[in-house]
Amino acid sequence: MSVFDYLASSWPDLLQLTLQHIYLVGIAVGCAIVVGVPLGVLINRHEWLAGPLLGVATIVLTLPSIALFGLMIPFFSRFGQGIGPVPAITAVLLYSLLPIMRNTYLALRNVDAGIKEAGTGIGMTSWQRLRLVDLPLAVPVILAGVRTAVVVNIGVMTIAAVIGAGGLGTLILRAIGQSSMMKLLLGAVLVSILAIVADLFLQMLQRALTPKGVQKT
Repeated sequence: MSVFDYLASSWPDLLQLTLQHIYLVGIAVGCAIVVGVPLGVLINRHEWLAGPLLGVATIVLTLPSIALFGLMIPFFSRFGQGIGPVPAITAVLLYSLLPIMRNTYLALRNVDAGIKEAGTGIGMTSWQRLRLVDLPLAVPVILAGVRTAVVVNIGVMTIAAVIGAGGLGTLILRAIGQSSMMKLLLGAVLVSILAIVADLFLQMLQRALTPKGVQKT
């Protein structure tokens, strides 16, 4: 069977696996944004927390993905979720924290001191300045961290098929089981294309959300 014949006969299954992969990565990185951005704000306000929290996130990122997925299984087995999307999403969330938290922290630290003083000078509280000045200026750098997390973890999520999470990794596992080089290459290509498309989409989103004044500089 040629690649084109396989695509013609199996495109509904491939589409379902692709959408499932997008869903898993989207939920994991979305949760990482909800956790990572506030943590980045926190360590920007309390510098003594930066070293420990960034250190822990760095250690997590250095763990082999298959080992981290394995560590998730016994923990979530206590809640009846040892196999499936829950441990996979949790592991990818942990992998996504470092680039998002670090970029938030660095972006807020690098906001020009004169801009901060101007906000304070017109009567803004620290939280108003954070919401109306600091975070909008930090958006490009924060989204750069999100882009990194998404692209890297689209690849990592393929390994989650080993613990029954689904996604495009399922296609690759099937190909290995069937010793089908064609299906294996197709799975790898689909993952790569998905990563490229996601990066381009987030790049456009980054440009759209970047304040015009920052774009000009």
